[in-house]
Formats: sequence, structure tokens, C-alpha cells
Amino acid sequence: MTAVSATFSRTDAPADLKPLLVIPARMAATRLPGKPLLDIAGKPMIVRVWEIARDWAASVPGARVLVAAGDREIVDAVTAASGDAVLTDPDLPSGTDRCWAAARTADPEGNHQVIVNLQGDQPVFDADILSAVLAPLSEPAVDIATLASVIIDAQERDNPNVVKLVPSFAAPDAQIGRALYFTRATAPTGDGPLYHHVGIYAFRRNALERFVSLPPSALEIREKLEQLRALEDGMRMDAAIVPQGTRIGVDSLEDLERASAYFANQSA
Repeated sequence: MTAVSATFSRTDAPADLKPLLVIPARMAATRLPGKPLLDIAGKPMIVRVWEIARDWAASVPGARVLVAAGDREIVDAVTAASGDAVLTDPDLPSGTDRCWAAARTADPEGNHQVIVNLQGDQPVFDADILSAVLAPLSEPAVDIATLASVIIDAQERDNPNVVKLVPSFAAPDAQIGRALYFTRATAPTGDGPLYHHVGIYAFRRNALERFVSLPPSALEIREKLEQLRALEDGMRMDAAIVPQGTRIGVDSLEDLERASAYFANQSA
């Protein structure tokens, strides 16, 4: 069975979640050192991401946005823009670990039972995907929610840098499917759509705590995909299928130029 992509809005997210949106960021990077503070049309990239999340959270009851920073200069840039930031251990192994560390520091009482891990290097995205990633959590059995889009560009089908989600859908027109596997290979075989995983996650708080306590799993190490740790441990992950839309992640100078051009056109 296949699903159709759908446009989600703020009304599609369960109303009582009070999500804590955490944006992990650190200065060390192999390709672009200092990436969070790279200038994009007059503002640091991390501030661009924070602004989109802040505007979305302003209309969602109980939502809060927080930057989990591995370096003091990131904290300073975010607070200068009137944002909230927590300094985390720079030696934490992943952004997911950074999210949990920040959540424990900023919300020790557990007022936020859903924690969204939002990529800090994607300065251009449609804020409605934040509503979409919460939608699967309307099912109580779901531990973690994420997103995927139907692959349209034929070159992405065989590109190992494009992570594919292998989902299962309860009905042909379903907008949310259960994640069976993630892979860099072209999968599944046969006729039908392939799905490009969009790396945003909404964790139930207890699921995030459980996830970071687990050692890296065999398939995680083999595929170099952290989310496989959750599946191997038996955690349930569902994905909302969303349109490709306009999303720009920054992994190269060319990406940085694209993002800067996008904001320049927006203000023109």
C-alpha cells in the first residue's frame, strides 16, 4: 500500500502535547567549521532556524523553543536575538544526546512530555512540518514520530546520501505510516514510490530518555543511521508523509549561497 503526501497545519497536531522544540548545534563540523554562526543574509544560521521555530511555537499552546549549544558563542548569538539557549557538554556524541541534556537542564520538572529534535543546519523550511511531525503522536502507542517525502527526483533513488524510509500503511490513502526500516540503499524493490526521510523527530520524553541510554546498535553502525537504534530496540516510530516543499539544508558553501539567495529574494 502507498500513501499520499498531505499538508499538515497547526490544527493537525494533538492539542495537549506542549512540545519542547530543541535545536542542537555545535561549532565543530567536518565540512563547514563554525556552521551555526555562518552568516545568512545578515543573521547567523542558527538564528534563522530559531526564528522559524519561534514563530510556529507562538501559536501552539505550551510550546517552547530552545537551542542546545555545544559552544558558548552559539549561546551568545541566540540570546542576542532574544532566544533561549542552554550550554551542553561539547563532547556529547550526537545532537540527540544534546537535546536530552538540554531538556533535562531547561525542564527538570518534565512539563514538556514531547521533545522535538529540529536540525540546526536547515535555515529554510516550511514551519507546517513541525505540526506534521507531531501528528503521529495522536496514536498513544507511537514512541517517536518523524517525516518523509515521496522521492520525485530519479537521481535520489540510488543516492546513498539520501536516506530512504521503508514504511507500512494501514490504508492506500493514509498520511501516516509505520517506519519498518531506514536505509541508504534503494529500497524497497519493485513498483511503487520510495520515500526520502526528513530528519526531524518528535520523541515522547520517556522514549528520548530510553533512546540515549542505549548503546549504538549493529544496524545503526552498519548503515550509519542513528534512528535504527530505536527500531532495533523495539520502539515504535511512525512517519507523516509531507510534500517536498522548500527545504534548504547547509552542508556546503553552495548550500550556504542558496540559503542566502532565498532570503535575499524574500526581502526583495
